Amino acid sequence: MNTAHRKQLAGTQLDYYDTREAVEAIQPGAYATLPYTSRVLAEQLVRRCDPAALTDSLKQLINRQRTLDFPWYPARVVCHDILGQTALVDLAGLRDAIADQGGDPAKVNPVVPTQLIVDHSLAVEAPGFDPDAFEKNRAIEDRRNEDRFHFIEWCKTAFDNVDVIPAGNGIMHQINLEKMSPVIQNRDGVAYPDTCVGTDSHTPHVDALGVIAIGVGGLEAETVMLGLPSMMRLPDIVGVKIVGERQPGITATDIALAMTEFLRNEKVVSAYLEFFGPGAATLSIGDRATLSNMTPEYGASAGMFYIDEQTIDYLKLTGREPEQVALVEQYAKETGLWADDLAAAEYERVLEFDLSTVVRNMAGPSNPHRRLPTSALNERGIAGDEMLAAAQAEEAEGLMPDGAVIIAAITSCTNTSNPRNVVAAGLVAKKANELGLIRKPWVKSSFAPGSKVAKLYLEEAGLLPELEKLGFGIVAYACTTCNGMSGALDPVIEKEVVDRDLYATAVLSGNRNFDGRIHPHAKQAFLASPPLVVAYAIAGTVRFDIEKDVLGNDQNGNPVTLKDIWPSDEEIDALVAKSVKPEQFNQIYIPMFDLGDIEQAESPLYDWREMSTYIRRPPYWEGALAGERTMKGMRPLAVLGDNITTDHLSPSNAIQASSAAGEYCAKMGLPEEDFNSYATHRGDHLTAQRATFANPKLLNEMCRDENGEVKQGSLARIEPEGTESRMWEAIETYMERKQPLIIVAGADYGQGSSRDWAAKGVRLAGVETIVAEGFERIHRTNLVGMGVLPVEFKAGDTRETYGIDGTETFDVVGDISPRCDLTLIINRANGETVEVPVTCRLDTAAEVNVYNAGGVLQRFAKDFLASA
Repeated sequence: MNTAHRKQLAGTQLDYYDTREAVEAIQPGAYATLPYTSRVLAEQLVRRCDPAALTDSLKQLINRQRTLDFPWYPARVVCHDILGQTALVDLAGLRDAIADQGGDPAKVNPVVPTQLIVDHSLAVEAPGFDPDAFEKNRAIEDRRNEDRFHFIEWCKTAFDNVDVIPAGNGIMHQINLEKMSPVIQNRDGVAYPDTCVGTDSHTPHVDALGVIAIGVGGLEAETVMLGLPSMMRLPDIVGVKIVGERQPGITATDIALAMTEFLRNEKVVSAYLEFFGPGAATLSIGDRATLSNMTPEYGASAGMFYIDEQTIDYLKLTGREPEQVALVEQYAKETGLWADDLAAAEYERVLEFDLSTVVRNMAGPSNPHRRLPTSALNERGIAGDEMLAAAQAEEAEGLMPDGAVIIAAITSCTNTSNPRNVVAAGLVAKKANELGLIRKPWVKSSFAPGSKVAKLYLEEAGLLPELEKLGFGIVAYACTTCNGMSGALDPVIEKEVVDRDLYATAVLSGNRNFDGRIHPHAKQAFLASPPLVVAYAIAGTVRFDIEKDVLGNDQNGNPVTLKDIWPSDEEIDALVAKSVKPEQFNQIYIPMFDLGDIEQAESPLYDWREMSTYIRRPPYWEGALAGERTMKGMRPLAVLGDNITTDHLSPSNAIQASSAAGEYCAKMGLPEEDFNSYATHRGDHLTAQRATFANPKLLNEMCRDENGEVKQGSLARIEPEGTESRMWEAIETYMERKQPLIIVAGADYGQGSSRDWAAKGVRLAGVETIVAEGFERIHRTNLVGMGVLPVEFKAGDTRETYGIDGTETFDVVGDISPRCDLTLIINRANGETVEVPVTCRLDTAAEVNVYNAGGVLQRFAKDFLASA
């Protein structure tokens, strides 16, 4: 830490860094105009930046310049078990690589505190109407993931600065919000703002507390773990002024889905948003967390709220120590991070959002930013009298109806962090039970809160039995359906869905509904608030106009509609106030974080299990990945349209027996019932690379039917033969030929999750370059971390401009520097050559350095050995 501007924080034994003084010394009066984000970034520069670079770095913030890279030093790294495990597999492999070259592997450790929470590996095999669902699902999780959990336990004892919260305890973001984040750090006698990066795109969940928390890929997280700064330029900081008051009956989910559509339309991709205004002040931390959680869905990097009385009330409610709560308030007021002190903050762009315009909303199908007002179900062609009549006729014949809701899941930290949403669902269930309504028998219902505290306050409120009666018993404390881990359907139901090619759907209180993500047999999925999920389990089909159609009849034969079971705001608020208590949080979290004494591992090197399909020594320092990237003669692996998600690139849901990964798992001796999900196998590159473009909803424009229409499926065309094949067979063929590859795509390439395997998979396949109209932030960073060059068409140019059909080969020429101009050379099959100007999307000098080394792991190994 630096010494300049270090002072004692009044009334404490702690020091702090007077960032206001440092900024004002450069430009008097400037600090009052800085946004919240800039103030936090400035503090860590004053505290840790090289003094010789400090003034120039601070001027970037003061003058809103973006001409200089400056370092960001996050205070923590938080990981879930999928990307966190793969990051630690990479570090274990790095230890092996360094040992092979004569270095000391024991010196490779995270130097930044790293918290790993096991929350992504549980599948809902036993549904919420099974009274033993929780125990059954946990037993299956332990059996399937024994290899993974063995490795994670070894990491806890082999690496310094790694804490592990084992399976069955909750979702990383909810635990981060309710316990892990102190909001203000107290380390080595110094108080400073908590900041973190997390290996999940929804890490901004804790932005609701005023904590800059950014979702990154596993590769960028590894960089931070190893103590290297994350180099950045001043991001676009956009103010979002929230005004108005919400209408009665409107949930935080409704607001979040409306905000997601609004912000997507306003094009805030990669921006840091700061929510403020009279409307923001009325939102509880639970409401704010629902909004902040959806940050990746509206394309931003952060969704910040200021520290205010709501923050303090929440810290007290969740059982934080009184001394810590006092520190947060005092520090925020002393350093200008308190909401009242940001009245003069200036933004280059301010948007206004009116809470009073929000109606009851869903989202879908296919995209979380496709807002679907429940009042518009008919006009959007989702519901309608004729469709409902046909569906009910099928039901009368003993068949499942068109639009059948085969999955109804109250899931995800997005909504279960908010007691108001959960209590509202419980009250809907209570009223439905009182009126004699029941769940349709084909609906696989489940309730998976992100924290064990939810069970305690629902029991206190008397609502857990009501949810259980309707089939929403607690199946897990994990991500489950939101992460595509919805588990198998009842075989009878699955057979009917497949045999009839039924339009089956899922309704969930999650944050993503991309096609193919939630369940292979759910053709489309819709996002909804927890109480609406309960209502759809009763309705049983999305052909139902949920606002007006009759859900059933009460004991007297009277028709019951949604308004009859929807609780008032007063009912919800009174029950939340009565039932949610600080002692519940202490009861759960004090023993959870008592990690006890840990014995050091016997060896700093992991004993890899040869037959494991879950954990394998990574290959990033050997073979083709250690060779030169020529960027010449590249053949297209795929030509793709807009909005390609990381679910297209490397799906996370259940492995099907007929897939390339399924065939490999069977060959390795795994029984089909234990194939598990793609996500859980990402510690083994031999399994994980078979997930590359394995999404059955993929549309590769190189594969067309006799009418010229693009075929759907995990398909490719091997060139120059022109032979169509499954994607994996094409990848194998090109790997055998050592053929360099390119991917050509449209806008917003790499939307969605932060999974690094979306970049690792294509790199292992031999992809050297991706040219697209635009990239989502996290995926672009992951590509750089794997040594894949992202280049961008100039505005107005697309793959269609140049008639790219996949028969071409491509070269990229030019000297690489940050955001330089390069030339993409298209070599057509007829001998014609076209030169296309493109932009290099290595955005900083640090990224060029990583790319030139072959990737972040190769860069670290070289630097480590050079300094040894």
